[in-house]
Amino acid sequence: MSRLIDAVRARQPALPTWAAAEGARLALERARGALAGGAGGEAADRDALAAQAAALAAGLATPHPRRVVNATGVILHTNLGRAVLAEGAARAAFEAASAYSDLELDLRDGDRGDRLAPTARKLVSISGAEAAHAVNNNAAAVLLALGSLAAGREVLVSRGELVEIGGSFRVPEIVKSAGVRLVEVGTTNRTHPEDYRRAIGPQTALLFKVHRSNFEQRGFVAEVDLPELAAIGRERGLPVVEDLGSGTLVELAGTPLPHEVFAPDRLRRGADLVCFSGDKLLGGPQAGIVLGRRDLIERMRKNPLARALRLDKMTLAALDWTLAALLEGRAERDLPAVRALAEPVASVEARARRLAAQLAEVAGDAAAIAVEPDASAVGGGAAPGVVLDTWVVTVRSRSGPDRLAARLRGAPLPVLGRIRDDALALDARTLREDELGAVADALAGALAASSR
Repeated sequence: MSRLIDAVRARQPALPTWAAAEGARLALERARGALAGGAGGEAADRDALAAQAAALAAGLATPHPRRVVNATGVILHTNLGRAVLAEGAARAAFEAASAYSDLELDLRDGDRGDRLAPTARKLVSISGAEAAHAVNNNAAAVLLALGSLAAGREVLVSRGELVEIGGSFRVPEIVKSAGVRLVEVGTTNRTHPEDYRRAIGPQTALLFKVHRSNFEQRGFVAEVDLPELAAIGRERGLPVVEDLGSGTLVELAGTPLPHEVFAPDRLRRGADLVCFSGDKLLGGPQAGIVLGRRDLIERMRKNPLARALRLDKMTLAALDWTLAALLEGRAERDLPAVRALAEPVASVEARARRLAAQLAEVAGDAAAIAVEPDASAVGGGAAPGVVLDTWVVTVRSRSGPDRLAARLRGAPLPVLGRIRDDALALDARTLREDELGAVADALAGALAASSR
């Protein structure tokens, strides 16, 4: 073990001691496992073992999460961190973390304050809701709403809305973990008002509507829209809670986003509570936003689970800054996700052509560079079926798109694109102007590696 650590340090002197030791331990553990299982044949030679340990150590020492260049065109890419924070929001988070603050102090009288009150006031101001609350993500918002309003009782939901939201997390499992009994109504493709009315009983606590955020239903389908469901709720004295998934607080004119993502309108259409994410179409940090009736929000705030799900000071500062930008009409200028959604396609094309010029210069005759029209996805389960016109720079090299994509991912600043028509496509809609040089450098390195 000590000799292997020395070999790792000799290969990569800059590695911290803990990473070299852990990389050596993992390499030895794998080698022992291979021998014990009979799959490894003879023990790995010392150089191969040192190389493996050094690679493992380097991976451990790499900061996580690591910055990458998103050239996929997916604006809210879940694997890449969804919405990019505005610089102002990031500064607000830094300032909240790097000094003491009045997080839970009322500076006027010196008494303990409410950490969420100023941000909740902004949410109320921009949405017109009676009250607002925020927790650490939308799944938490749904969990808290159902657990506060329906614990031990029944919640009605259409079978066509029992979605899996990614990472194997499913709406039925979230509902059950809130301590409520799920009652499915209707069928997978068709649900009618009478399905809800027939299922309502003495144990029914609320009606639950879930936005199908990551798939569409077409063909012989029917669903109960929100105003109709709200009318049933009023008939029977039951609140209606909607999990919008991804919602906006300002109407994004000029984009193909459906009007249903505008959260304030969902309240006007009859929802008693609306839950949605802060790091999707809102363009802020990861958070779960709840808007709606004051009495229902107050029950959520009093739930002991609210403390476990509360926002930390950094997220709260970033969210507060983001809401101020929305209130001041600065969304399309200052929020990167909103700016990417609203950017005119002519502007995207111009940036793609600037990128193509840089790539052609570094590629020479090693790759064919072209600029082509395409379509970008919103992503993040925000608007299934909605695409944005875009322009991509395609790179065709002798090594093929898969190998080229792998080499770009291995660049000092990793670059991620998408493969299309046997070419690597780099989508300019999700590229910043100051990233074009990094993409050119990564391509130069990738093509140089393929020529060796």
